Amino acid sequence: MSAAVDLAPQELRTLVAVAEEGGFSAAAPRLGTTQSAVSHAVRGIERKLGAVLFERGRYGARTTPAGARTVAHARRVLRMLEILAGEARNAPEAAVAGPLRIAAFRSAALHLLPPVLGRLSARHPGIEATVTVVREIGAGTAGEVAEGRADLGIATFGTGAKTAPDLVGDVLLEEPYALVHPAGHPDPRSLPLVDWRENCSSYTREWWAAQDWIPSATVRAEDDGAVLSMVGSGLGMAIMPALSLTAAPPGTAVTDLGPHRPTRRVGYVTTPELAATAVVRALVRELRGSVKPQVDVV
Repeated sequence: MSAAVDLAPQELRTLVAVAEEGGFSAAAPRLGTTQSAVSHAVRGIERKLGAVLFERGRYGARTTPAGARTVAHARRVLRMLEILAGEARNAPEAAVAGPLRIAAFRSAALHLLPPVLGRLSARHPGIEATVTVVREIGAGTAGEVAEGRADLGIATFGTGAKTAPDLVGDVLLEEPYALVHPAGHPDPRSLPLVDWRENCSSYTREWWAAQDWIPSATVRAEDDGAVLSMVGSGLGMAIMPALSLTAAPPGTAVTDLGPHRPTRRVGYVTTPELAATAVVRALVRELRGSVKPQVDVV
């Protein structure tokens, strides 16, 4: 059996500061100490763990794979210590309060979260919610939660974004894709395809491949808002999920793709430990109350 390693909260803060600031010197002011003290502290932590956590170089310090995993755990532990202190001070009947960090992809942040956060604020005015918009590519919003940078992520399931295996979550809705095109165009399916990288789902791509009327994208945009702007300007048509088409701009029209249209599942992810906290439970209740689930639980 391996021996337990005892790391103090300040040591965890040191690891996070070095990783986020990119070096010992840069982390020192944030920690209120000197570069040599930070370097000494990191060497001591590495000895305790028996692993090299940072690659040192002339341009600073970068996490090794072991260091990246350790820093993610450090963020999550520090967040739980913060919540522990807050919930310990409050009686069970006390108002739910404290910071709540949310990561969401753009259309969810624009159209799904505002009414949810409005109801959350009305019910629990002591909750201080912040929303970070994250592209749903690679690790996506789930990666922000796994890395300890967010308490809950609004995520897409079954897309190119990978969900970490140690997270828990639920599907909130299944949204259909539709064809959006310049209003009044006599043959919108003949237009060039406008697309963006985040609009990426293996299932959707398989559906697209079976449609002989859909060309390869000839116009690419940075996000779904830019896609809608280009479509409204007459530059092409696009195939987009319902959240992205909420409040589609003037000059566009939306056409249903029929009974075999592709869909996208949208839900939330969090860590098992955060799922039990009062602030996350409060948000999840509002999320579940805002939409009617249409698919099975993850």
